[in-house]
Amino acid sequence: MSNENNPLIALSAAMVAAVDKAGVATVTVNARRRMPASGVSYAADLILTAEHVVERDDDIHIGLPDGSSLAASVAGRDPGSDLALLRLEKPVAALAQPAPQPAKVGQIVLALGRPGSDGVQASLGVVSAIGGPVRTGRGGMLEQYLRTDAIPYPGFSGGPLVDAAGQVVGINTSGLARGAALTIPVGLAWGLAEALEKHGHVRRGYLGVRSQPVAIPAAQQSALGRPQESGLLLVGVESGSPAEAGGLLIGDIIVAIAGQAVTDPDELLAGLTGSVVGKPAPIEVLRGGQPASVTVTIGERK
Repeated sequence: MSNENNPLIALSAAMVAAVDKAGVATVTVNARRRMPASGVSYAADLILTAEHVVERDDDIHIGLPDGSSLAASVAGRDPGSDLALLRLEKPVAALAQPAPQPAKVGQIVLALGRPGSDGVQASLGVVSAIGGPVRTGRGGMLEQYLRTDAIPYPGFSGGPLVDAAGQVVGINTSGLARGAALTIPVGLAWGLAEALEKHGHVRRGYLGVRSQPVAIPAAQQSALGRPQESGLLLVGVESGSPAEAGGLLIGDIIVAIAGQAVTDPDELLAGLTGSVVGKPAPIEVLRGGQPASVTVTIGERK
C-alpha cells in the first residue's frame, strides 16, 4: 500500500492539521504559583480558562504561541462552573473556532494544552460519555459535561478539547470533580463566557422553595398529556420569595419550568440559570392532581 492510500497516514496528517489550527488560539495562563495552565482566545481581547488556575487577580500574564507575553486582568469568574475570563492588555489575531455541532459519544477528539514555553501539547482520545446536569464540587451546577479518554496532562486545565477539524468542542478542567478531568461543552462554555463578559459573574436563579422528588401516578401523567414518572413536591415556600409572589403553594408538584421537564432538584437548579433570571417564567405544576400553570419572575441568588 502506498503512502497516498494509507488511511493511518491520512488520519495522522489530519490530527496534525487540527492541532496546528487550534494551537494558534491556545495560550499559556500564568496566574498561579505552581505550573502554568492553559486557555483559549475566546475573543480578540479575552481569554477563557479554568477558574481554579487563576489564583490571583493581578500580575497575570498570558503566553502567546509566538513566544511573546501579554498582561491580563480578571474580567469575570464563575467558581461553580470553574470558568474564568481574562482581559488582555491588547487584542490578538487568532481566535478559537467553536464547533457548529455538539460533540457525540465515540467522536475522535484532541485535548490541547500550552502549559509552558515548549509549544502546544496534545492528547488523543474519544468522547466516552455525555452527562449532566450534575452538582460540582465548587457549589455550582453544570448543565452538561463531556468525559473523554484523552490524557489530561499537567497544565491542560483551561485548554480546549477540539475535533478532527481543529474546532473547539469544549474546555477541559480538573477543577470540578475532585481532580477528575471533565470537559465543559463549548455551547455551555461560550454562553457562560458571554455572561462573564457582561456581568463579571454568572447569574443563577432563586425560586425560594423546599422540595422533594415524588412519583407521579399514571392517572396524573395522563392528565399532563405526557409520560413523566416524577416531579418535585413543594414542602416549603419562603415568605416574600419569588415562588410566593408567583402563586406557588405547598403541595404543588413542579413538573416543568420554561417548557423543560423537572424530575429532580438538579433539573430544577439547571432550569434556573442563564437567561431566565429576572424574567417571568411559566412553571407547570400538578395541583390537586390536575395540571396548572403559574408565572414566576425568577429572582437572582446572591
